[in-house]
Amino acid sequence: MIRPLKLRHLVVLLMGLALAAQEPSLIRAGRLLDVRTGQVQTDRGLLIQAGRIAASGPWAQVSASAPKGATVLDLSDQFVLPGLIEAHTHVLLQGNRLSQDYADQILKESVPYRTLRGAVAARSALLWGFTTLRDLGSEGAGYADVDLKKAIEAGVIPGPRLFVAGRAFSATGTYPLQNYAWELDLPSGVRVVDGVEPIRQAVRDEVRRGIDWVKVYVDRSAYLGDDGRLRSLTNYRPEELKAFVEEAHRLGKRTSAHVKGWDGIDAALTAGFDTLEHADGFTDDLLERALKQGTFWCPTIYAGVWVADGRGPLGHLYPKLLAAAFRKGLAKGVKIALGSDAGAFPWTENPAKELALMVDRGMTPLQALQSATLVAADLLGAKDLGTLEPGAHADLIALAEDPTKDITALQRLRTVVKGGAVIRGDRSRPNQ
Repeated sequence: MIRPLKLRHLVVLLMGLALAAQEPSLIRAGRLLDVRTGQVQTDRGLLIQAGRIAASGPWAQVSASAPKGATVLDLSDQFVLPGLIEAHTHVLLQGNRLSQDYADQILKESVPYRTLRGAVAARSALLWGFTTLRDLGSEGAGYADVDLKKAIEAGVIPGPRLFVAGRAFSATGTYPLQNYAWELDLPSGVRVVDGVEPIRQAVRDEVRRGIDWVKVYVDRSAYLGDDGRLRSLTNYRPEELKAFVEEAHRLGKRTSAHVKGWDGIDAALTAGFDTLEHADGFTDDLLERALKQGTFWCPTIYAGVWVADGRGPLGHLYPKLLAAAFRKGLAKGVKIALGSDAGAFPWTENPAKELALMVDRGMTPLQALQSATLVAADLLGAKDLGTLEPGAHADLIALAEDPTKDITALQRLRTVVKGGAVIRGDRSRPNQ
């Protein structure tokens, strides 16, 4: 029987993990994947100091040069690779297959309650091997994502490294909650803003409140057009979208565009957004533009499949359109990063299922792994994530199987390490 941790025991555990991450330690990897090349190296050593990789090489060489008494985590019977990066999540949502599910969370759950559930979601993600998340909007929970990030960084609660978007943006009348009685002034899942100058001011205010990313809902109301393309209604005029991008970039922040149809993707690319989310309506011409501009794409395949039953006939069409677009984008070389839209589906579901769907739609297992490490780190602008090279954060996962042969093995992890601290599967011993 697993006994629940008392608060004082949890605090002691977290303090111990933080201290352990600062002490020099060694990891012995039976097989170590170089995600850049796909090469698997055997009997490798990693020296960790101050939560980062200080040295990497043959075990005999690295262990001989390590400080005496350094703790050794023996993973000699495991397959080791960098910690996973999930580039599209919502830790403050718990699944919304139906529109009422979403409304209930905003109207019936307080922000403190949602924050507590978000902390549990973050912990689950970490135990599943996601050592970093880009969380794209609190969906009506204010800046609770900023607070979760601070609490994780301070060691108050366990969780992944968070890059957060606070309150995402949309225009008047374009985002839930909608279609309630006109005399009710209901909250929205986003920050509503209209006009170029108010947009610039609102972006500055979001940055002041601690966000890392500016997220904008660029389109809505997707429909199948007479031309066979998935069309949509755009939420903003071109000059308004450009204002989001210009102001965010001026302040050193990157931008994310929620898009579904051709019109929204076209508008987001024209405005210069850094990443596109979903983009079911991608066509050859738009994919060529994304490739030329270096735009990142998070397809969120699993969420589309999961919510299809609650979205009617068009909901079932989305996954088919997205699968075709994914294959075309992959063939063209568009930068595709792992992003499952976890939170749109419950946090009882492992987001690593997205990787299996990416492989089903044409990626090799190595390409899928790269989408969750190197590509996602590039999307974040974080050169010290996504690898196990010297200087990188000591974030890694380990498992018994080879995920380059079976990507579903990532759903069966044995070990998770974040910043040099063992989160799951501790088998440490002193270095002899």
